[in-house]
Amino acid sequence: MPMKKGYKELLAEANARIQAITPQEALSLHGDPDVVFVDIRDPRELTRDGMIPGAFPATRGMLEFWVDPDSPYHKPVFASGKRFVFYCASGWRSALAADTVQSMGLENVCHLEGGFKGWKEAGLPVAMPPAMERKGS
Repeated sequence: MPMKKGYKELLAEANARIQAITPQEALSLHGDPDVVFVDIRDPRELTRDGMIPGAFPATRGMLEFWVDPDSPYHKPVFASGKRFVFYCASGWRSALAADTVQSMGLENVCHLEGGFKGWKEAGLPVAMPPAMERKGS
């Protein structure tokens, strides 16, 4: 049975509604205290591949609950009024995530075109998740 709407259509619709930024544009925002990079990849991906230094890890499965201030799982970072740069491995999950949180009312949201893969291929800095740094010490 064919899908009513496949992932390609979902991605096309999301990308029409959200802002995507290149790794070079993201680098210009990196380190700005008013910008939060949000890594929505699975913790196993972070452990295996590293992450953008200083990024906030927020797994895709909990994102809506962490963003919503009425949720018992709400994370205050999402009520900070800062700009949010979402990213995943290649830019698919982050496009859908940015679209979803934007539709929830989170403002000043974009996603990293090409995801973490694009960031790494551009030779930009990578760090291990904080928990991994502690284990290695």
